[in-house]
Amino acid sequence: MRRLRISWFTLALFLAGAGGVLAQEKPPLKLTLAEAVRMALRQNPEVQIANLDVAESREDRSIARSALLPQANLQVSDAATRRNLEAFIGRRIPGFTQHVGPFQTFQAGPGFSAPIFDLTLWRRWQASSQALEGTRAQELTVREQTTLLVVSQYLGALRAAADVHAARSRVELAQALYDQAVELQEQGISTALDTLRANVELQNEKQRLITAETAHKTALYGLARLLNLDPHQETELTDEMSFFQTPQFGAVESLESAYASRPEMDALRARESGARLQQKAVSEARLPKINVGGNWGYVGASAPTAIPSYQYQVTLEVPLFTGGRIHAENAKAQLELKKLDRQKDDLKSRIALEVKTAIAQLDAARNEVQVANLGVKLSKDEVDQARERFQAGVANNIEVTTAQDALSRANDNQIAALYRYNQARADLAHAMGQIEKLYAK
Repeated sequence: MRRLRISWFTLALFLAGAGGVLAQEKPPLKLTLAEAVRMALRQNPEVQIANLDVAESREDRSIARSALLPQANLQVSDAATRRNLEAFIGRRIPGFTQHVGPFQTFQAGPGFSAPIFDLTLWRRWQASSQALEGTRAQELTVREQTTLLVVSQYLGALRAAADVHAARSRVELAQALYDQAVELQEQGISTALDTLRANVELQNEKQRLITAETAHKTALYGLARLLNLDPHQETELTDEMSFFQTPQFGAVESLESAYASRPEMDALRARESGARLQQKAVSEARLPKINVGGNWGYVGASAPTAIPSYQYQVTLEVPLFTGGRIHAENAKAQLELKKLDRQKDDLKSRIALEVKTAIAQLDAARNEVQVANLGVKLSKDEVDQARERFQAGVANNIEVTTAQDALSRANDNQIAALYRYNQARADLAHAMGQIEKLYAK
């Protein structure tokens, strides 16, 4: 009976462990390129940090706006005071005590203040609004950059998958050619050297297949990192066939369009507007400021004896001498504007370089794909003809091995050309500021 209990206990532990293993196994996550981009724009840490920066900038604008609005507070105090007359007057008065008190003072009521005329506060609120626009443009910049990284990584994974498929096809071909060499050797048509040569080629292709499979796994791991996926989650790409397509760019390719669409330009323009507003705020700091304030409440020696009292006042403040602070702040603001102007020129030059380079690379890659496709077709015909000549016994398999190597190079050239075309298309979309629009839809 005790052995039976132990057996049931062991079986329960085994089933629990098996259930845990099955529970941990997740089905592969199948992703299209558009789904991968949308997931990255939701889950990538850099994008999430950019979203938080926008939220923080929005709160900064609210803080700047609050300085323009009336402020109110409620105060309640109950104080006991004792004064030293000798210290207050400066000498002792005969016949008077050295101190007075203690006496109690009770006060309770609201107080308020509000700016009536203060242009510096108004300019700071306007500058904070421009800072918010700049942060939003910076968020779009992060989204565009993240999209480019995801698209590049996805294309790299597609290229690795194409390498795997091509390597498997070459392994199958090498296996068939090796079997053919063995059969012809048994028939006395070919020599053992032909069989050995075919076997060497087969092992080489198997080695290339292992390398291609490793590169494919590594590319998928990198994509999962960009998407911020669970490390235990396997991924599969469902757009593998699209890798062999060469669609047109489908957007206006002009520098003016790039200048208008790039979020970096928007961020720089917002920074420039904010700097001009800050300069105005500094210049207007010399103007008078008018504030109104006051309080109303109950004041007395104690709460039961308190009576209503109030105080209202209007304050006019005119800066007379600031020790050169306003002049220095104005000079600093002008230097900031000059620096932003130089940055704008540099950014426009960089955008122009990126657009022109991407257009040139896209045109070249399109032509390379056409040549590479023809090269693969010709290499396959060469393999078929060499195989037929070897089967007929009119040639050894040196021609077959040479044709196999040519087919391998042709496959590599085709896959590399297709990758360069797809990557150049993504680079052009990024240079035009339209990569999220192109790949996230």
